[in-house]
Amino acid sequence: MKAIETKLKGCFILEPTIFEDSRGYFFEAFSKAKFEDLTKANSNFVQDNQSKSSYGVVRGLHQQIGEFAQAKLVRVLEGKVLDVAVDVRQDSPTYGEHVAVELSAENNRQLYIPRGFLHGFAVLSDTATFFYKCDNVYNKSSEDGVHPLDKTLAINWQIPFDKIILSDKDKDARAFI
Repeated sequence: MKAIETKLKGCFILEPTIFEDSRGYFFEAFSKAKFEDLTKANSNFVQDNQSKSSYGVVRGLHQQIGEFAQAKLVRVLEGKVLDVAVDVRQDSPTYGEHVAVELSAENNRQLYIPRGFLHGFAVLSDTATFFYKCDNVYNKSSEDGVHPLDKTLAINWQIPFDKIILSDKDKDARAFI
């Protein structure tokens, strides 16, 4: 496995070592020891989540705050998404900046998003099955979010505006600033 730190300190793209032969392929999707060695992050993941969405769906930008803040390790099991992390750590030199990474079943990349980041993704394929590990349990009263089309953030979701599908919650989310 290889870890590539993004411009947002603590946020990593993880690329697996894939072993292929005539039967197919094998790779180790997660090893606590390797993950912690490469990222220097504590990986006490306690909850796994999975979603399936269709083309044009944008989920986010979400985070859990307070005692229920979460770090996430995300990947795509089927299809392709544009995965986005936005740094909202008040004391960070990259506050308000984002990274966008294509994750797919073909490239098997993962993105590690530490606590203190908004997270979202856009489905670029007909459908996508999205999987993520969280280091804290979900708590509805700790939800926070920002409108994914906020002009201040200027995220290019790689989907034509008239094809973007948002939940009512995301349509009503607050502005970034």
